[in-house]
Amino acid sequence: MNDDKNLHIAVIGSGGAAMAAALKAAERGARITLIERGTLGGTCVNTGCVPSKILIRAAHIAHLRTASPFDIGLSAQAPVVDRAQLLRQQQGRVEELRDAKYEGILRDHPAITVLHGEARFVDAQHLTVRLNEGGEQTVRFDRAFIGTGARPAQPPVPGLADTPYLTSTSALALDTLPERLIVIGASVVALELAQAFARLGSRVTLLARSRLLSREDPPVGDAMEAAFRREGIEVLKQTQASRVDYTDNEFIVDTNAGTLRADQLLVATGRTPNTEALNLASLGVETARGAILVDEHLRTTVPGLYAAGDCTNQPAFVYVAAAGGSRAAINMTGGEATLDLGAMPAVIFTAPQVATVGLTEAEALERGFRVETRVLDLENVPRALVNFDTAGFIKMVAEPDSGRLLGVQAVAGEAGELIQAAVMALRARMTVQAIGDELFPYLTMVEGLKLCAQTFTQDVKQLSCCAG
Repeated sequence: MNDDKNLHIAVIGSGGAAMAAALKAAERGARITLIERGTLGGTCVNTGCVPSKILIRAAHIAHLRTASPFDIGLSAQAPVVDRAQLLRQQQGRVEELRDAKYEGILRDHPAITVLHGEARFVDAQHLTVRLNEGGEQTVRFDRAFIGTGARPAQPPVPGLADTPYLTSTSALALDTLPERLIVIGASVVALELAQAFARLGSRVTLLARSRLLSREDPPVGDAMEAAFRREGIEVLKQTQASRVDYTDNEFIVDTNAGTLRADQLLVATGRTPNTEALNLASLGVETARGAILVDEHLRTTVPGLYAAGDCTNQPAFVYVAAAGGSRAAINMTGGEATLDLGAMPAVIFTAPQVATVGLTEAEALERGFRVETRVLDLENVPRALVNFDTAGFIKMVAEPDSGRLLGVQAVAGEAGELIQAAVMALRARMTVQAIGDELFPYLTMVEGLKLCAQTFTQDVKQLSCCAG
């Protein structure tokens, strides 16, 4: 720990990574100047995880009122959706959380000074801040932390830039529902928002350059495509937009699958790191496509400068950003901490949910492992059977001789809730045999992990209902 109370750290940004870094460094005795050019709180609370999960939950409720597996005995009726009221409720919760977790903490923190403006490095110990209220201020620092996040990317489609297309940020702020919506993109954000808008009543067409969730194990994308088609979402694979026009309040999208028309166009094709205004190249901070390269200690290529979160080459999850920020703070104040991403969970909040940890079968083979895999369809999981919702599967990847678990991919109703048990098993280097022998509560989705593990040695169809 660094006992030098005069250690001054500049923190650029105020999202998950920056806040974690500022608070941990202050706790360890440093003085902090935090610089934010926009709204305090970063992507997650303002325009990302929080508002999107509220929208997705509302859409889930709307979907259940329209159709459920129990409609044989329960009356169903499509709800009237008042998007303006839902938006008010959504933004109210966003503002509450922003105040509780960001603004309130910064307002009352004696060791943290907040500057509202845009930071630019002069050298490895000075930066200038163009203040939002006018004027400029120079900040001298001993260490600096960069947590500037990322923004929705704009693909180079002819005509697109001249249209009022939606990004994930503006889509979440819509106060009306589009009757027809085209979504360009086939990864996490595109899928989550496409399904949410479809469930609230929009007619949605999704354009995938190759297939859905192309970075995941292929059966994952196939399962999501089937789920989307069941819900009436049009999925166009191997489809690219060649031109976008906007006339008479209508988007006209030329593609290799024909011309499409819609009231709104949502572009969700990835994110771009917010690093271009920082003057990093002149300092020698190495980047790749704008993303700051950091090592496991969160160090950049320039001594004394650290970074974490979506502006770096780390996986873009807020919990990775926060973990990186706090570990960077420990290292900036004389400690020695590393960020181990060997058991990193990822969840996609579609229905069914997608949750993964560790290696896919292809990744394991690429790394030279010999692998053995098992896929358990949800019709073998009692919880899914009693829910009358058996679309999906759990897949386990293991080493054949030792039985050590290498990865899990799950497509299931509550996959996000079961994956952490797999994370802990992976972290503990458990074998599938040990997982199969563990006690799991009956009629939970997480019991599917036990059942899948048992299929490495037996036929679960022949086991009693709450098999030990």
